Amino acid sequence: MAKGEGAESGSAAGLLPTGILQASERPVQAKKEPKKKKQQLSICNKLCYAVGGAPYQVTGCALGFFLQIYLLDVALVDPLSASIILFVGRAWDAFTDPLVGFCISKSPWTRLGRLMPWIIFSTPLAVIAYFLIWFVPDFPHSQLWYLLFYCLFETLVTCFHVPYSALTMFISTEQSERDSATAYRMTVEVLGTVLGTAIQGQIVGQANAPCLQDSNGSELALAAANHTQSISSLKRTQNAYLLAAGVIASIYVVCAIILTLGVREQREPYEAQQAEPMPFFRGLRMVLSHGPYVKLIAGFLFTSLAFMLVEGNFALFCTYTLGFRNEFQNLLLAIMSAVPFLILVALMKRNLIVTYVVAIAAGVSVAAAFLLPWSMLPDVIDDFHVKQPHSRGTEPIFFSFYVFFTKFASGVSLGISTLSLDFAGYRTQGCSQPAYVKFTLKMLVTMAPIVLILLGLLLFKLYPIDEEKRRQNKKALQALRDEGSSSGCSDTDSTELASIL
Repeated sequence: MAKGEGAESGSAAGLLPTGILQASERPVQAKKEPKKKKQQLSICNKLCYAVGGAPYQVTGCALGFFLQIYLLDVALVDPLSASIILFVGRAWDAFTDPLVGFCISKSPWTRLGRLMPWIIFSTPLAVIAYFLIWFVPDFPHSQLWYLLFYCLFETLVTCFHVPYSALTMFISTEQSERDSATAYRMTVEVLGTVLGTAIQGQIVGQANAPCLQDSNGSELALAAANHTQSISSLKRTQNAYLLAAGVIASIYVVCAIILTLGVREQREPYEAQQAEPMPFFRGLRMVLSHGPYVKLIAGFLFTSLAFMLVEGNFALFCTYTLGFRNEFQNLLLAIMSAVPFLILVALMKRNLIVTYVVAIAAGVSVAAAFLLPWSMLPDVIDDFHVKQPHSRGTEPIFFSFYVFFTKFASGVSLGISTLSLDFAGYRTQGCSQPAYVKFTLKMLVTMAPIVLILLGLLLFKLYPIDEEKRRQNKKALQALRDEGSSSGCSDTDSTELASIL
């Protein structure tokens, strides 16, 4: 792409043919403006930015691992209604991503930036909605309660997470600094998944939901005999879910405050010169026609779907298929999806120690399978900016549609998986489940994710941006930044540079 790779990366002239460097441009060269210092982010800045990724992961893990079993065994929602709540909630969440991305792309720059106001104002409302998801209302048709607040929370957390994800491109103009901040963010997000699982699992695990024994068809008689004890135990479990929700909501608020106080949103020099933002639908067409972005989305779709299938069904799998009703919250601290470990879980017999070993080993793999694609997205955006140097304001579109497809597909998969449990004969509050239910859970947690991960790895193999391409993009973008910040650069030069790139 760029001729003469020995040239300085900060010089736009290195990307231009000699014919362009006529006398009209010599004065610009003679100016010899002092080189700007590299824009370094302090460790404190990077940590404050990284902490902002925790709320989405903490709440997402708690909902992903526990919402299904909470609806079925604590809120006593029938499997059909639970599948509708999970599907509609995820599908609504998927549609809010491009909608929020569109609204952000139209937002004006303020004293706080363009993205920060969304993060600040969505936080208190998101916290209230999250807490009310885990509250059991005392009136009939409570399904509507869960559906309403689940959709409301997903909308508000999208108003937090889409601008936060796009903030990666605005914390520094240096690619190395953005990569470093992304590494900090990945670390905190992994810790956030563990933290969310630990808080929810350990608090809820101290008050197991009551179950009805199956003793030769006398379930109803036994339930009537122990009615008072069952109601008391169920109330304790409901209070435990509320306590866990309160702790997680507090973490959400603290992380949002740290992010707001510790990170300053910055504007690209060449973006500030743009007269008006690109129309949303034109930008969307350009983004979705960018080859590397489509390949990255497709690979991320399959690998994240595999993770979400395990996440949504693992608590039920441990409780009923493996029989570890009192241990599943500890296993959830470590378990994440990976092909070899899922195969081992599928083939092994009931063994608690082996299950713990598999869970810990699988946790090492999930960072590569699920979180690393997020660190690849800034490279795709940079590649797009090199090919479309005058197309600014598209970052929220990239990030919002990155999760739109995965969320919508995950809503379909979780809805179908819960519905399949209903067809298999799932019994609410049962201490054990029929053999068909156990087999269905095993397929949902093992074989289906294995196939999805293999498809995702195949698509990642086709990803076109390697390290050499990344270095070339970095040089070209630095040239664009220098051009945008130089007062001697004419409109003709910009057009010429765009055509060469």
